Amino acid sequence: MKDAIQDHMIAGEPWYRPVGEECALFEVAYAARMPVMLKGPTGCGKTRFVEHMAWRLGRPLVTVACNEDMTASDLVGRFLLDAEGTRWQDGPLTFAARHGAICYLDEVVEARQDTTVVIHPLTDNRRILPLEKKGELLKAHPDFFLVVSYNPGYQSLMKDLKQSTKQRFGALDFTWPEPRIETEIVAHEAGVDLATATRLVEIGAGARNLKGHGLDEGVSTRMLIHAGKLIARGVAPISACAMTIVCPITDDPDMRDALHAAVATWF
Repeated sequence: MKDAIQDHMIAGEPWYRPVGEECALFEVAYAARMPVMLKGPTGCGKTRFVEHMAWRLGRPLVTVACNEDMTASDLVGRFLLDAEGTRWQDGPLTFAARHGAICYLDEVVEARQDTTVVIHPLTDNRRILPLEKKGELLKAHPDFFLVVSYNPGYQSLMKDLKQSTKQRFGALDFTWPEPRIETEIVAHEAGVDLATATRLVEIGAGARNLKGHGLDEGVSTRMLIHAGKLIARGVAPISACAMTIVCPITDDPDMRDALHAAVATWF
Protein backbone atom coordinates (compact mmCIF):
# COMPACT_ATOMS: atom_id res chain seq x y z
CA MET A 1 0.00 0.00 0.00
CA LYS A 2 2.96 2.30 0.63
CA ASP A 3 3.98 1.82 -3.02
CA ALA A 4 0.43 2.71 -4.12
CA ILE A 5 0.63 5.98 -2.18
CA GLN A 6 4.06 6.75 -3.65
CA ASP A 7 2.60 6.37 -7.14
CA HIS A 8 0.43 9.43 -6.39
CA MET A 9 3.25 11.66 -5.15
CA ILE A 10 4.28 14.53 -7.44
CA ALA A 11 7.99 13.91 -8.07
CA GLY A 12 9.05 17.22 -9.62
CA GLU A 13 7.67 20.71 -9.18
CA PRO A 14 4.84 21.42 -11.67
CA TRP A 15 5.54 24.96 -12.85
CA TYR A 16 2.73 27.35 -11.96
CA ARG A 17 2.67 31.14 -12.28
CA PRO A 18 0.51 32.65 -9.50
CA VAL A 19 -1.80 35.44 -10.62
CA GLY A 20 -3.11 36.47 -7.21
CA GLU A 21 -3.52 35.09 -3.70
CA GLU A 22 -4.64 31.63 -4.80
CA CYS A 23 -1.60 29.75 -3.47
CA ALA A 24 -1.71 31.35 -0.03
CA LEU A 25 -5.49 30.91 0.23
CA PHE A 26 -5.25 27.26 -0.77
CA GLU A 27 -2.58 26.63 1.86
CA VAL A 28 -4.74 28.18 4.58
CA ALA A 29 -7.77 26.20 3.41
CA TYR A 30 -5.70 23.02 3.55
CA ALA A 31 -4.51 23.84 7.07
CA ALA A 32 -8.15 24.26 8.10
CA ARG A 33 -9.17 21.19 6.03
CA MET A 34 -11.81 23.30 4.30
CA PRO A 35 -12.75 21.72 0.95
CA VAL A 36 -11.98 23.93 -2.05
CA MET A 37 -13.89 24.46 -5.29
CA LEU A 38 -12.04 25.81 -8.34
CA LYS A 39 -14.25 27.62 -10.85
CA GLY A 40 -13.07 28.73 -14.26
CA PRO A 41 -12.98 28.10 -18.01
CA THR A 42 -11.38 25.06 -19.58
CA GLY A 43 -7.63 25.30 -20.04
CA CYS A 44 -6.98 28.22 -17.66
CA GLY A 45 -4.70 26.29 -15.29
CA LYS A 46 -6.94 24.74 -12.62
CA THR A 47 -5.45 21.25 -12.84
CA ARG A 48 -1.88 22.53 -12.98
CA PHE A 49 -2.62 24.63 -9.90
CA VAL A 50 -3.81 21.56 -7.95
CA GLU A 51 -0.75 19.58 -9.02
CA HIS A 52 1.51 22.44 -7.96
CA MET A 53 -0.17 22.75 -4.57
CA ALA A 54 -0.02 18.99 -3.95
CA TRP A 55 3.73 19.12 -4.64
CA ARG A 56 4.09 22.24 -2.49
CA LEU A 57 2.28 20.62 0.43
CA GLY A 58 4.08 17.30 -0.04
CA ARG A 59 0.84 15.34 -0.31
CA PRO A 60 -0.16 12.55 -2.73
CA LEU A 61 -2.72 13.56 -5.34
CA VAL A 62 -5.57 11.34 -6.54
CA THR A 63 -7.28 12.81 -9.61
CA VAL A 64 -10.68 11.71 -10.90
CA ALA A 65 -11.95 12.88 -14.31
CA CYS A 66 -15.69 13.01 -13.69
CA ASN A 67 -18.20 12.01 -16.34
CA GLU A 68 -21.93 11.45 -16.63
CA ASP A 69 -21.57 7.66 -16.50
CA MET A 70 -19.66 7.70 -13.22
CA THR A 71 -21.50 5.96 -10.39
CA ALA A 72 -21.10 6.23 -6.63
CA SER A 73 -19.35 2.84 -6.71
CA ASP A 74 -16.77 4.24 -9.12
CA LEU A 75 -15.86 6.80 -6.47
CA VAL A 76 -16.32 4.77 -3.31
CA GLY A 77 -15.44 1.21 -4.33
CA ARG A 78 -17.00 -2.19 -4.95
CA PHE A 79 -16.65 -5.89 -4.34
CA LEU A 80 -14.72 -7.77 -7.03
CA LEU A 81 -14.37 -11.45 -7.83
CA ASP A 82 -10.94 -13.00 -8.27
CA ALA A 83 -9.37 -16.46 -8.00
CA GLU A 84 -9.56 -16.36 -4.20
CA GLY A 85 -13.19 -15.25 -4.03
CA THR A 86 -14.71 -11.87 -3.25
CA ARG A 87 -12.59 -8.90 -2.25
CA TRP A 88 -13.25 -5.22 -1.68
CA GLN A 89 -11.57 -2.66 -3.96
CA ASP A 90 -11.41 0.93 -2.70
CA GLY A 91 -12.48 3.60 -5.19
CA PRO A 92 -10.30 6.71 -5.63
CA LEU A 93 -12.27 8.78 -3.11
CA THR A 94 -12.05 6.06 -0.47
CA PHE A 95 -8.37 5.48 -1.22
CA ALA A 96 -7.61 9.18 -0.74
CA ALA A 97 -9.68 9.43 2.45
CA ARG A 98 -8.11 6.31 3.91
CA HIS A 99 -4.49 7.30 3.23
CA GLY A 100 -4.52 11.07 3.58
CA ALA A 101 -4.21 12.14 -0.06
CA ILE A 102 -5.62 15.18 -1.81
CA CYS A 103 -8.58 14.00 -3.89
CA TYR A 104 -9.26 16.16 -6.95
CA LEU A 105 -12.61 15.70 -8.70
CA ASP A 106 -12.08 17.38 -12.07
CA GLU A 107 -15.21 18.78 -13.77
CA VAL A 108 -17.35 17.47 -10.93
CA VAL A 109 -20.47 18.97 -12.50
CA GLU A 110 -20.27 16.29 -15.20
CA ALA A 111 -21.03 13.60 -12.62
CA ARG A 112 -24.63 12.74 -11.78
CA GLN A 113 -26.02 14.55 -8.75
CA ASP A 114 -26.86 11.25 -7.05
CA THR A 115 -23.15 10.43 -7.32
CA THR A 116 -21.73 13.68 -5.98
CA VAL A 117 -23.82 13.53 -2.80
CA VAL A 118 -21.52 10.77 -1.53
CA ILE A 119 -18.91 13.46 -0.82
CA HIS A 120 -21.17 15.33 1.60
CA PRO A 121 -20.15 13.51 4.82
CA LEU A 122 -16.51 14.19 3.97
CA THR A 123 -17.03 17.94 3.53
CA ASP A 124 -18.28 18.90 6.99
CA ASN A 125 -17.02 18.42 10.51
CA ARG A 126 -17.82 14.70 10.43
CA ARG A 127 -15.16 13.89 7.78
CA ILE A 128 -16.50 10.38 7.37
CA LEU A 129 -17.34 8.18 4.39
CA PRO A 130 -19.99 5.49 4.89
CA LEU A 131 -19.10 2.35 2.92
CA GLU A 132 -22.56 0.84 3.03
CA LYS A 133 -21.81 -2.17 0.84
CA LYS A 134 -18.90 -3.07 3.09
CA GLY A 135 -20.56 -2.15 6.36
CA GLU A 136 -17.72 0.22 7.27
CA LEU A 137 -17.81 3.81 8.49
CA LEU A 138 -14.50 5.22 7.30
CA LYS A 139 -13.12 8.17 9.27
CA ALA A 140 -11.00 10.26 6.93
CA HIS A 141 -7.26 10.46 7.54
CA PRO A 142 -6.27 13.78 9.20
CA ASP A 143 -4.39 14.82 6.03
CA PHE A 144 -7.24 14.04 3.60
CA PHE A 145 -8.30 17.06 1.54
CA LEU A 146 -11.01 17.40 -1.12
CA VAL A 147 -10.79 19.68 -4.16
CA VAL A 148 -13.33 19.92 -6.99
CA SER A 149 -13.40 21.96 -10.17
CA TYR A 150 -15.85 22.88 -12.88
CA ASN A 151 -16.46 25.35 -15.69
CA PRO A 152 -19.37 27.70 -14.85
CA GLY A 153 -19.64 28.53 -18.55
CA TYR A 154 -21.09 25.09 -19.21
CA GLN A 155 -23.69 25.26 -16.46
CA SER A 156 -27.29 24.38 -17.20
CA LEU A 157 -30.32 23.42 -15.17
CA MET A 158 -29.43 19.79 -15.84
CA LYS A 159 -25.71 20.21 -15.10
CA ASP A 160 -25.04 22.23 -12.00
CA LEU A 161 -24.03 21.51 -8.44
CA LYS A 162 -26.72 21.52 -5.80
CA GLN A 163 -26.60 24.40 -3.35
CA SER A 164 -26.26 21.79 -0.61
CA THR A 165 -23.00 20.77 -2.29
CA LYS A 166 -21.68 24.23 -3.22
CA GLN A 167 -22.06 25.62 0.27
CA ARG A 168 -19.73 22.99 1.69
CA PHE A 169 -16.74 24.45 -0.17
CA GLY A 170 -14.64 27.53 -0.24
CA ALA A 171 -14.28 28.73 -3.84
CA LEU A 172 -11.45 30.18 -5.90
CA ASP A 173 -12.27 31.85 -9.21
CA PHE A 174 -9.91 31.25 -12.12
CA THR A 175 -9.93 33.09 -15.42
CA TRP A 176 -7.54 34.01 -18.20
CA PRO A 177 -4.39 35.70 -16.84
CA GLU A 178 -3.72 39.30 -17.77
CA PRO A 179 -1.72 39.58 -21.03
CA ARG A 180 1.67 40.16 -19.38
CA ILE A 181 1.34 37.08 -17.18
CA GLU A 182 -0.19 34.95 -19.92
CA THR A 183 2.70 35.86 -22.22
CA GLU A 184 5.13 34.71 -19.54
CA ILE A 185 3.21 31.43 -19.15
CA VAL A 186 3.06 30.70 -22.89
CA ALA A 187 6.75 31.51 -23.36
CA HIS A 188 7.78 29.25 -20.47
CA GLU A 189 5.50 26.31 -21.24
CA ALA A 190 5.89 26.33 -25.03
CA GLY A 191 9.57 27.24 -25.18
CA VAL A 192 9.10 30.18 -27.54
CA ASP A 193 10.49 33.70 -27.36
CA LEU A 194 8.50 36.53 -25.77
CA ALA A 195 7.71 38.11 -29.15
CA THR A 196 6.04 34.93 -30.40
CA ALA A 197 4.26 34.42 -27.09
CA THR A 198 2.97 38.00 -27.23
CA ARG A 199 1.50 37.44 -30.69
CA LEU A 200 -0.21 34.24 -29.56
CA VAL A 201 -1.69 35.97 -26.52
CA GLU A 202 -3.02 38.78 -28.72
CA ILE A 203 -4.68 36.18 -30.97
CA GLY A 204 -6.21 34.56 -27.90
CA ALA A 205 -7.50 37.88 -26.58
CA GLY A 206 -9.13 38.69 -29.91
CA ALA A 207 -10.78 35.28 -30.12
CA ARG A 208 -12.14 35.58 -26.58
CA ASN A 209 -13.99 38.72 -27.61
CA LEU A 210 -15.98 36.50 -29.96
CA LYS A 211 -17.36 34.34 -27.15
CA GLY A 212 -21.12 34.59 -27.36
CA HIS A 213 -20.82 36.05 -30.86
CA GLY A 214 -20.12 32.86 -32.76
CA LEU A 215 -17.87 31.04 -30.32
CA ASP A 216 -19.21 29.03 -27.40
CA GLU A 217 -15.91 29.23 -25.53
CA GLY A 218 -12.83 31.44 -25.71
CA VAL A 219 -9.39 30.29 -26.78
CA SER A 220 -7.70 28.79 -23.72
CA THR A 221 -4.19 29.36 -22.48
CA ARG A 222 -3.64 25.63 -23.08
CA MET A 223 -4.44 26.10 -26.79
CA LEU A 224 -1.97 28.97 -27.06
CA ILE A 225 0.70 26.78 -25.46
CA HIS A 226 -0.07 24.00 -27.94
CA ALA A 227 0.43 26.46 -30.80
CA GLY A 228 3.67 27.67 -29.28
CA LYS A 229 5.01 24.13 -28.94
CA LEU A 230 4.46 23.49 -32.64
CA ILE A 231 6.12 26.79 -33.55
CA ALA A 232 9.08 25.92 -31.31
CA ARG A 233 9.45 22.71 -33.32
CA GLY A 234 9.65 24.49 -36.62
CA VAL A 235 6.01 24.55 -37.77
CA ALA A 236 5.01 27.74 -39.56
CA PRO A 237 3.02 29.96 -37.13
CA ILE A 238 -0.05 30.17 -39.38
CA SER A 239 -0.18 26.38 -39.76
CA ALA A 240 0.43 25.88 -36.04
CA CYS A 241 -2.40 28.23 -35.10
CA ALA A 242 -4.75 26.66 -37.63
CA MET A 243 -4.16 23.22 -36.15
CA THR A 244 -4.28 24.11 -32.46
CA ILE A 245 -6.59 27.14 -32.27
CA VAL A 246 -8.82 27.65 -35.30
CA CYS A 247 -9.82 24.10 -36.23
CA PRO A 248 -10.46 22.75 -32.71
CA ILE A 249 -12.61 25.64 -31.50
CA THR A 250 -15.17 25.97 -34.33
CA ASP A 251 -16.54 24.27 -37.44
CA ASP A 252 -18.32 27.37 -38.73
CA PRO A 253 -16.69 28.47 -42.03
CA ASP A 254 -17.25 32.20 -41.45
CA MET A 255 -15.87 32.04 -37.91
CA ARG A 256 -12.85 30.08 -39.14
CA ASP A 257 -12.21 32.74 -41.79
CA ALA A 258 -12.32 35.44 -39.11
CA LEU A 259 -9.90 33.54 -36.90
CA HIS A 260 -7.55 32.78 -39.81
CA ALA A 261 -7.55 36.51 -40.61
CA ALA A 262 -6.66 37.34 -36.99
CA VAL A 263 -3.78 34.88 -37.08
CA ALA A 264 -2.53 36.30 -40.39
CA THR A 265 -2.61 39.81 -38.89
CA TRP A 266 -0.18 38.84 -36.13
CA PHE A 267 1.96 36.39 -38.16
